[in-house]
Amino acid sequence: MVLADLGARLHGALNQLSRASVVDDRVIDALLKELCAALLESDVNVKLVSQLRTKVKAKVKKSLEEAEKAAGREANKKNVVQKAVFDELVALVDPGVEPYKPVKGKTNVLMAVGIQGAGKTTTCTKLAVHYARRGMKTGLVCADTFRAGAFDQLKQNATKAKIPFYGSYTETDPVAIASLGVEKFRKERFDVIIVDTSGRHKQESELFEEMVAISAAVRPDMTIMVLDASIGQAAEAQSRAFKDSADFGAIIVTKLDGHAKGGGAISAVAVTKTPIIFLGTGEHLNDLEKFSPEPFISKLLGMGDMQGLVEHMQDIARSNDPDKQKDLAKKLEQGKFTIRDWKDQLSNIMSMGSLSKIASMIPGMPANMLGGEGGEEEASSKLKRMIYITDAMRQDELDSDGLIFVSFDKAGNPIGLNRRAKRVAKGSGTSVREVEELLAQARMMAGMAKQAGGANGWMSAMQKMQAAAGGKPLGPNGQPSPAQIEAMRKAMPPELMRKIRAAGPQGAQKMMQDMMGGMGGMPGMGGPGGAGGMDMGAMMRNMMGGGGGGGGMPDMSQMGEMMKNMGMGGGGGGMPDMSQLMKMMGRG
Repeated sequence: MVLADLGARLHGALNQLSRASVVDDRVIDALLKELCAALLESDVNVKLVSQLRTKVKAKVKKSLEEAEKAAGREANKKNVVQKAVFDELVALVDPGVEPYKPVKGKTNVLMAVGIQGAGKTTTCTKLAVHYARRGMKTGLVCADTFRAGAFDQLKQNATKAKIPFYGSYTETDPVAIASLGVEKFRKERFDVIIVDTSGRHKQESELFEEMVAISAAVRPDMTIMVLDASIGQAAEAQSRAFKDSADFGAIIVTKLDGHAKGGGAISAVAVTKTPIIFLGTGEHLNDLEKFSPEPFISKLLGMGDMQGLVEHMQDIARSNDPDKQKDLAKKLEQGKFTIRDWKDQLSNIMSMGSLSKIASMIPGMPANMLGGEGGEEEASSKLKRMIYITDAMRQDELDSDGLIFVSFDKAGNPIGLNRRAKRVAKGSGTSVREVEELLAQARMMAGMAKQAGGANGWMSAMQKMQAAAGGKPLGPNGQPSPAQIEAMRKAMPPELMRKIRAAGPQGAQKMMQDMMGGMGGMPGMGGPGGAGGMDMGAMMRNMMGGGGGGGGMPDMSQMGEMMKNMGMGGGGGGMPDMSQLMKMMGRG
């Protein structure tokens, strides 16, 4: 994906700045030269790149002058340069205009326009799926009578996505089809009606007149231009022509999963002052990524996109069976976790889509973290093989904790995997070693469930602490008051307090964040769904009388140490051997 290559180059340029011992004009010029070269190679308009260079230099100069006047020193020169670059890159893709947002409970008509082959029909279906997942009643109207097979394609896509659709094999007037389709869905009280139109380019005046006629007939709340990222700088002229005729209010950029450079879309944003609302990142119906300027640039520079990650996880949660989720939550409260539960979690991971896409949303993890050629395919293949292993298991094996696969001697000591493991390996086309790895992973999850569930587990402890705190933090800056902190400390089970102290400052902070995340966020304490934001380091210092790291994720050695302190093993990389496996299963 070329967009990832652009991100790697931009990230590399900023890393050179971070490594520089002295930030002078020469270093800044070298940084800007690399940034501009990367943007030009990605088909961004040369005028826009020139303006970015000028604006960054002016902004850095002004910020440094103000800093020197205020503090009399230049300690934050690197930060000033990085912020100026970040702000100007955001300005490139942010026209400062809010797009129309469909509202549930009223009829919202959206019309898609664009040149031939941009992917309008597929994108319309993706958009319909996006809104349907958010509880909106969504319908598709095919007003493309120009391209042979257009209605068949939309019909096939809509049927697959279980989205209602309207079209005609006999009617040749697209204006009539669009009017009838929209009217039909209006009467049936649909929330979102998406009209797919014929592809056209600026040289085809008749088709442009047809587009204007359809727009006048259906009166869309928002016209969306579907822009092919692969057409390069031609995107600027085409988007200007569409803007003059249809006055579109949003852009969806498609084909960003291939070799498209995508810079033309940035030029289109600048020339039409129209915001991008989604990015098409694949052929599947779920491959539509919501676009926000700051998170997009942040992810491009390797700084992550936690907001996007949370939204993505919420989308996955919406698509899952709520009864299954309730059953799993109940099991976790009881400290239970079976191989069947692990299979369901593996399926959820597979449904997330591209693993590198997920990785790029996590701060500090670049999009190419899977490494090497075929890294993405190799990771997906490994996940699939793990699911094949669970598919080859019997019902009683899936509902077990994994001990059913272990042989024991007369004294009750484990001596290895039994014939069941060999049968599963043979039935799934994998190896006994892979079966052993899956059992180890499932058991590790079971160990975590046991830590979280039960009367003395994390979940129970957090419920007690939440009740003891008595609502929102009462202290300054959104922090708990001393009385609340003391009440929470007393409510914490002694065993859990010992583990937190043993884990050390960073490990303790991570444990507390994990526990609050598992609770869905304590009110006002910065967990998912909580208002405000609580300083975890400050909380740990107040509750434990010291410690509390300065934030950030612990590294792998710290995580390993934390797992050891929690009695969960944590070897030095790779899968555990047989003795470790037995210990994890509680039989070592």
